[in-house]
Amino acid sequence: MKVSDKIKFLLSFIALFNLTYAGPNLDQSKVMGPESCGECHTNEVEVWKKTHHATTIDRMHRTDAAKEIAEKMGIRRIKSESLCVECHYTNKQTTDLKSELIAGISCESCHGEARDWIDIHNDYGDGAKKETESAEHKAARIEKAILGGMKNPRDLHEVASNCFQCHLVPNEKLVNVGGHTAGSAGFDLVAWLHGEVRHNFLRTGDKANADNSIESKRELFVLGIILDLENSLRGTAIATQKATYGITMAKRSAKVLAKLGQIQQIAPTKEVEAILGIVDKSMLKLNNKEQLTSVAEKVAVQGKLFAKNGSGKSLAALDKYVPKAEKYKGEVFGAE
Repeated sequence: MKVSDKIKFLLSFIALFNLTYAGPNLDQSKVMGPESCGECHTNEVEVWKKTHHATTIDRMHRTDAAKEIAEKMGIRRIKSESLCVECHYTNKQTTDLKSELIAGISCESCHGEARDWIDIHNDYGDGAKKETESAEHKAARIEKAILGGMKNPRDLHEVASNCFQCHLVPNEKLVNVGGHTAGSAGFDLVAWLHGEVRHNFLRTGDKANADNSIESKRELFVLGIILDLENSLRGTAIATQKATYGITMAKRSAKVLAKLGQIQQIAPTKEVEAILGIVDKSMLKLNNKEQLTSVAEKVAVQGKLFAKNGSGKSLAALDKYVPKAEKYKGEVFGAE
């Protein structure tokens, strides 16, 4: 085997190894860094810099909790261990195939590695600017960028799935041995996406960080619960021990399933109805990986359909359950 082939094999093995951990599993060779996005999305990046996502690069590894978890897991350097890096940092591959930590949780953590789509994303047509781009060119540009790996905000399921890959920790050992929490307490898509991480400047021509419509929030509220169930099922699927992780994930799955049942009674949809027909609480047991993984995949299919077809106009009965501004996670910067 040639040296170059050995390097490629090693990189593919590392990528496969990382799949057993939480996080978006970015291909470091395709990461550009937040400064590439900031060339055009200036306000968005300035908002990001104020968030916990950005500042984790300087603070997370210094906390007592992180040090305690690292010691229990046998991790010597938090900022260079893939187990921690996957969710808490952004790494980029250097020209000599080394891994360089460049940021905390950044643009590409949520929207995908940009190398294969950033030029497409910035191309508005021959001689055209963003303001003069034709509707046809814009639609084609977005489609090409998505094919290049961009997770476009229009695909709510795709983008929001990234949130749950980190905020629901899919690693049994990290919880049972390391003492890491099994998931972010009170994680809710509406409350968390409309707080400090909100960066909706495009619709106001970069004048303000716009709020989303109530229809959009209704959809996010239901989608968040569907994604919570999907990822809780995946967590329960990998549980092998009757310990903190497995018990927490099974209980979370049952709780979220019950919540979906309540939603279906209040504001029924065909997707939630299908999910309730797919998932049975009797499945929530140890060493049931094959069945639970299959069920989680079917839930994901319905979640994608809901994100595509769901109309917030038909979900008005849920308004009193959708988190209001006082429940948002963190301060909104540059709000309108």
